[in-house]
Amino acid sequence: MTDHEFRSKCSIARTLEICGDKWTLLIVRDLLWHRKHTFQELQLSSEGMPANILSQRLKRLMAWGLVIREPYQNRPTRYRYALTERGKSLEPVLKSIMTWGHAELGGGFFVPEDLRRSGEAIRSPHSSDPSTAHSSQSPAPNRAMPNLK
Repeated sequence: MTDHEFRSKCSIARTLEICGDKWTLLIVRDLLWHRKHTFQELQLSSEGMPANILSQRLKRLMAWGLVIREPYQNRPTRYRYALTERGKSLEPVLKSIMTWGHAELGGGFFVPEDLRRSGEAIRSPHSSDPSTAHSSQSPAPNRAMPNLK
């Protein structure tokens, strides 16, 4: 782990210093659930993360012991990234964020298989069919959507 002096004694603030930007947890998501392990695979995610940001976030995740990288090709050297046990421990956080997003923001595209198997299938507020729990839905009615520009 990196020698770091936190700005706050609050556990939430400290966690957000490491993974509170808009990209870091998406990298963790892709490594954990989407079987993306190379720089190119991670860069091809639908969110379109710029290469410089992806590189910075991977370095941060490695510095904090959440991700490791191993070479899988020489000349040129290319690396495969994987979550450490510490990185995998973020899974409940991702599941909670995903659950909230499904319930409050009208669904989404992906529900990890283990959620479906465990009976925790996340249902959109517009759907009573668990098979559509991972499909794209429009925002819940009567909810003001913030302008996120």
